[in-house]
Amino acid sequence: MQHHTFVDAAIVACGTLRPEIDHLVTEKFIDTDQIYYTTPGLHQDIGELERQLSKAIEKAKTRAKGVIVVYGGKYCYVNSDEPTRLMKSVVSEHGPNVARIQASHCMGMLASQEEMDNIAREIAGGEPVWFMTPGWVKYRKLVFKGWDKGIANENFPRHTGGAVVLDGIGFMDDYMASDPEGFLDYCDWMGIPMQAYPISLDRFKNLLTEQLSVLHQQQKEND
Repeated sequence: MQHHTFVDAAIVACGTLRPEIDHLVTEKFIDTDQIYYTTPGLHQDIGELERQLSKAIEKAKTRAKGVIVVYGGKYCYVNSDEPTRLMKSVVSEHGPNVARIQASHCMGMLASQEEMDNIAREIAGGEPVWFMTPGWVKYRKLVFKGWDKGIANENFPRHTGGAVVLDGIGFMDDYMASDPEGFLDYCDWMGIPMQAYPISLDRFKNLLTEQLSVLHQQQKEND
């Protein structure tokens, strides 16, 4: 995989993806110091999502030549008051040199729909699976803020194939070893078993570099 430097770019991301981004910083794939996170779980509070995201983008624009927004589309931003207002609308309002990663949600940044379908067939015989990323486990109280056991019972048990964490950083092994009681409590709360599925971060890397290329092209056109 060709690696383009991110040194002149800033990244604004949903905090749910912080574990993966921090991992890519550690392995020096991401080499910018300008990384800004919004609070995990803001898909449940559109007003606060827009406020934090807009503030972070505007700050990032003052620190870098271009901004890559790491946020999903239709599943991360649903505006019931303005149904025609989309995530791309929010991002486009910040003008040129701001590009958003092309995916519908954070799971789609780590695995394609085809890959998730194949995983469901492999480990659950094609039964419905509730996919998550490590951030959905690490930031459970934020991602599922306001969910009681009743809401959990309405959503999770229909996924008869269980919960699958798309894990490209070895998070779940560490989590289960360091907090086995927390792991069992999480499974009990959901009412379905949870397991990790090891993946690579190649898809995520490609999606990031695609938007870096978009920014570079925009900058050439503006020069």
